Amino acid sequence: MVKIAVLGYGTVGSGVVEVFEKNRESISRKAGQEIEVKYVLDLRDFPGDPVEKKLVHDYQVILEDPEIQVVVETMGGLKPAYDFSKQALLAGKSVCTSNKELVARHGMELMEIAREKNVNYLYEASCGGGIPIIRPLNTCLTADVIDEISGILNGTTNYILTKMESDGTDFETALREAQAKGYAERNPEADVEGYDACRKIAILSSLAFGSQVDYQDIYTEGITKITAEDIKYARAIGTSIKLLATSRRVENGVYAMVSPVMIGAENPLYSVTGVFNAVFVHGNMLGDAMFYGQGAGKLPTASAVAGDVVDCARHIGKNIPLSWGNEKLNLMDTGDVKHRFFVRIQGSLSDRLPAVEAAFGQVETITVPGIEGEFAFITGEMPEAAYRDGAEKTEGIVHMIRARF
Repeated sequence: MVKIAVLGYGTVGSGVVEVFEKNRESISRKAGQEIEVKYVLDLRDFPGDPVEKKLVHDYQVILEDPEIQVVVETMGGLKPAYDFSKQALLAGKSVCTSNKELVARHGMELMEIAREKNVNYLYEASCGGGIPIIRPLNTCLTADVIDEISGILNGTTNYILTKMESDGTDFETALREAQAKGYAERNPEADVEGYDACRKIAILSSLAFGSQVDYQDIYTEGITKITAEDIKYARAIGTSIKLLATSRRVENGVYAMVSPVMIGAENPLYSVTGVFNAVFVHGNMLGDAMFYGQGAGKLPTASAVAGDVVDCARHIGKNIPLSWGNEKLNLMDTGDVKHRFFVRIQGSLSDRLPAVEAAFGQVETITVPGIEGEFAFITGEMPEAAYRDGAEKTEGIVHMIRARF
């Protein structure tokens, strides 16, 4: 029997306990032995809840119990999650986590400790919730050279953009509805400013390219500036606006970026709507593949955590090699990254087009009935630095969104 402890009895932690209770027989069969939740750590009491019998308030009880072989960290944040995880690994206990902030900041260090102690630090649930992506990158796709990972990695922002597209509402209205339905936090900054997606693409990039990608180095732009007018333009030309997290190998190196992107219907991510997430992977042998599912939620995330626990139970006393190396990957300068750009600009098409083409070269123009006093254009592919130079020379730009179609 493998006995585990769960740190935190919030949404994900309670889900992990529920998964092990409901699917006990199936999980035990797959693990090759029974797995039992012995302790649940939380500062709160839960009178009347069956977890009362397992509840402890002192982490030392877990740390000093030799029966505990796997610690499940679902506390979130860095403190005390980092200290508790590190202590558990140093004590020879494997750790499974759903904490993308912790993995993005300290994952390499914690994996090194796990290797030294012949235990495991696993984090399938940290990227894409219930979508299996970490394990495929580390096992199924090891024969491939990964050229690109692009994903819709945040359900909150995807719900908001979908709502804006389907109902024609503005950002603030869609955000309030997302909060009312429990899809967005009271303070949604980490989601809507792109920070959550940034941490996730840093983790996926580190695995895909075999070197440490620091999330602080990734250009990140959220969706707070997307307007109902932007959505109207996108609809008029048969495209959709998504918050994409992308890392890509190109001739000059590897770049990583999080930003709104206007994508065409031929893109496999085009039809991913609502709170669903998807990760697109391109390998030099595999070609294209996409992983799709619920990117958050109590039970989907808990299911991914439980899968890691089963992996740990199968590998007691044996470290599972991960492709995340400790050498830092230096990302390309964002100015050298090439995109097409969708740009809205004040003024009439006939008056402004000569100046636009002088600054950006030949462009495709768009006008939409009902939107007065402006038009839009789409540039050819150009480096970000060249776009910025053109924008500085051009008055009246209302908004820019990167385009990929």
